[in-house]
Formats: sequence, C-alpha cells, structure tokens
Amino acid sequence: MADATGQLLTYYHREFGIELSREHLNHKDELQAFPEAHQKLVYEFTFRTDFFRTMVVKEDCVRVMERLNKEFEVFIVSSAMEFPNSLSEKFAWLQEYFPFLHWKQFVFCGRKSIVHGDYMIDDLPHNLDGFNGEKLLFSAPHNLHFQNYRRINSWKEVENYFFPAD
Repeated sequence: MADATGQLLTYYHREFGIELSREHLNHKDELQAFPEAHQKLVYEFTFRTDFFRTMVVKEDCVRVMERLNKEFEVFIVSSAMEFPNSLSEKFAWLQEYFPFLHWKQFVFCGRKSIVHGDYMIDDLPHNLDGFNGEKLLFSAPHNLHFQNYRRINSWKEVENYFFPAD
C-alpha cells in the first residue's frame, strides 16, 4: 500500500547525496542493496519521526482498496511493533489515505502469522509463510528472487485478480 522502497531511496539520497534506482535494489534484501558502510544508517531511517507517516501511497491502491472494501471484509494487517513511531504513524497514514476504512479494520501486530483469512497480499515472503489462505506476493525489489508465491505486480493487477470480469 505504501511505497517503502521509494521512502528508503528518498531518505538515502537526502542523507548521502547518492541517487540509487529501484533497479539497483532488485533481487537484494532491502539493506543489502545499499553500500555496506551505509546499511546501519539506512536501517536507522526507520526509527526517524515521520518515516512511515510520509510514505507515498502506491498507484491505484486507494481506488482498488475502496472497491475491495465494498465487496469483501477487508482488514489491513501491519507489523507495527518493531519501530517506535511505526504504529501511530501508520495509523495516521491509513486514516489519511483510506478514510473509508473503519479503525476496527486495522490490525497492528508484531507477527502476521497470527492472522487467519482467505487472502493476504504482502511484499515480505516471511509474512506469507505462516498464512493459511491464498498468498499473494506484491512485487518489490527485495522479493523478485522468490518464486514460490503467486505474484502481483500492481494494484491494477490486484483489482483484476479479484474482479476478473471487468
């Protein structure tokens, strides 16, 4: 839903004056895509105030989520415990971009394996591993080398998956 990769690249450029392309990050774990001397500092970006709050929403996400919400029982599940600012910033972000969702549709947790349902869309394969329903891997540079899940490349593809007759 949020462009975490873009946020890391933006912070990296701002901090180090080095512009990296998304393609540079392809097939690498998020931190390993950055020079070794900078990896610890890049990780520390996630502890900064407003890191999560100012992420850009992915193209078509709001429109598709609104449509899904009208047809299905939708919950937003977010691992929000690792980073101190994450929970409140993610909550505010969701309220801003998805005002049609009720706060009762948000599940903030430490581990997504506690969630059961019919479908889960996630960009981190380890979040899908313990899920009991249909697993949809949302493409991101850090997961392109994983082949064991059905891959979704955009929110338009999400829409086509759930509403194929359109």
